[in-house]
Amino acid sequence: MLGAVPTMLLFVVLVLAYQFLIQGPLTAALKKRRSLTVGALEDAQKAIAVAEARAAEYAEKLRQARAEVYKIREQRVKQLNAERDSALDAARKTAGAKVNQAKAELEAEAAAARHTIQGSAADLASQVMRAVLPQAAGGSR
Repeated sequence: MLGAVPTMLLFVVLVLAYQFLIQGPLTAALKKRRSLTVGALEDAQKAIAVAEARAAEYAEKLRQARAEVYKIREQRVKQLNAERDSALDAARKTAGAKVNQAKAELEAEAAAARHTIQGSAADLASQVMRAVLPQAAGGSR
């Protein structure tokens, strides 16, 4: 049994040497590696979160810009429609004035024609009477 003591002491010394020389630095290196990996993962997750926030911000700005463009477009369409309607109203008023003027001119011409016809009717009637009566008067005399 005494022969086993030096072997046991040698085993304990080897275990202690293993602990200090190999396992200690190896464990420290693994802890450092794990902390760096976890830190890199956290940094990557933060970067992803920042990128998603920026993407959402850009999407919101794009939505606002599209809404503004749509609003400006609608205002322009309303303005053009109003201009078109005012031009149509002006054209209608001008056409109506021309129609009324033409009606007035036509009524004036019709009145002048009636007056001329009435004046001519008396002359025509007297001419017809002269043409008809002398024959009747000459034939009965």
